[in-house]
Amino acid sequence: MLSGSFSPAQLAQHIDKNSGEKGLPPVDKWNPEFCGDIDMRIAKDGQWFYMGSPIGRAALVRMFSTILKQEGDRYFLVTPVEKVGIQVDDVPFIITQQLEPYENKLRFVTNVGDEVLLDEEHPLSVSVSESGEPEPYLHVRAGLMGRLHRNLFYQLIEEAEPFEAEGNSYLGLKSGGRYWSLGELPE
Repeated sequence: MLSGSFSPAQLAQHIDKNSGEKGLPPVDKWNPEFCGDIDMRIAKDGQWFYMGSPIGRAALVRMFSTILKQEGDRYFLVTPVEKVGIQVDDVPFIITQQLEPYENKLRFVTNVGDEVLLDEEHPLSVSVSESGEPEPYLHVRAGLMGRLHRNLFYQLIEEAEPFEAEGNSYLGLKSGGRYWSLGELPE
């Protein structure tokens, strides 16, 4: 467990001083010493917890989400001078809604306010769980993934259309000039 040096206020100062073009800090360029793990967790439903209590302030959750970095199968909050490990139950983001398309690309929003276009840089993948349930994920940024909320996924299924690929039939969405599969259609 990390000593008492973890300070949300100090993190906020680092974020403000180091924000990039899109308002996101350049965490990919920061490689400070690992300071230890903190008792912070992102639950499967997207809720953030600190020391077992939900973080209720959306602005604070947004701030933390901008300095999130994944290395291998571990997640960290990173500043130029500090790197602390946190726990993520599934993926860090939940894709909560669909916005109007932009330049023929479908556009989505995460639970922390990131806008994501469905395209080659931000692909959609749908796997099937052991229980047979679809598990739809969208690449959000810098290797970080978001899981589509169940209601949004069902809404997309209603909007989807059949398409053929490699001799198989799929149900999919057209975005960025290509189809993205939501799943294979039964024969």
